[in-house]
Amino acid sequence: MTAPAAGPIGSVSLVVPVFNERDNILPLMAEVRRAMQQLGLPWEIVLVDDGSTDGGTALLDRLAAEDDSVRVVHFEANAGQTAAFDAGFRAARGDAIVTLDADLQNDPADIPAMMRRLEESKSDMVIGVRVNRQDTWARKVQSRIGNGVRNWITGDQITDTGCSLKLVKREAIDRVGLYTGMHRFLPTLVRLRGYKVIEMPVNHRARRFGVSKYGAMNRAMRGLVDCLAVRWMSKRMLNYRVKEDA
Repeated sequence: MTAPAAGPIGSVSLVVPVFNERDNILPLMAEVRRAMQQLGLPWEIVLVDDGSTDGGTALLDRLAAEDDSVRVVHFEANAGQTAAFDAGFRAARGDAIVTLDADLQNDPADIPAMMRRLEESKSDMVIGVRVNRQDTWARKVQSRIGNGVRNWITGDQITDTGCSLKLVKREAIDRVGLYTGMHRFLPTLVRLRGYKVIEMPVNHRARRFGVSKYGAMNRAMRGLVDCLAVRWMSKRMLNYRVKEDA
């Protein structure tokens, strides 16, 4: 299947799931503003409050009231990261969408370089590969094993599917349907729709505030099931070219 030609990028939406990250929000916003000023395009940030219970909801609403570039989507209850990304994609208005975590481990300063890489390579999606990862040895080993298993099952070649820092054109994201857990396979799902996906190295930082919401055991089995689902979809994708349309 060949993807339709994508139009020029005139604006950017950042989609950020937020779950109990109150202490990280103001530093994140300061870094985002610096990065987007360097980019020089109209932009917005969609903060998806995934049922936070740490008192950060009021802070998000205050930021939205003070700055028109900040928009907030509130969930009634915690629904998970895939749901938060999906809601953010639906709310976003930009020609391109950047995804990143709210925990400050992704570096917004990488966004302008990702945009240049997207344009120079004539790609539809750029996914980050974390270099000098500031994680424990155990987590890095788990990630390496997980990426290998995912690629083996899905037939893809994604170096770092766990990196949330991604840039994707609106046309591509609009053609992808998400299910629970599928945000980790977003590059594969975009590629299956006929779009060009590339990788580039990005910065990675240690968490400063709060705690990680993920562990090895709460992802391993679900990740395996998700891999098998993606493999099933890839084998059953419609693949045709129209010779004539009269």
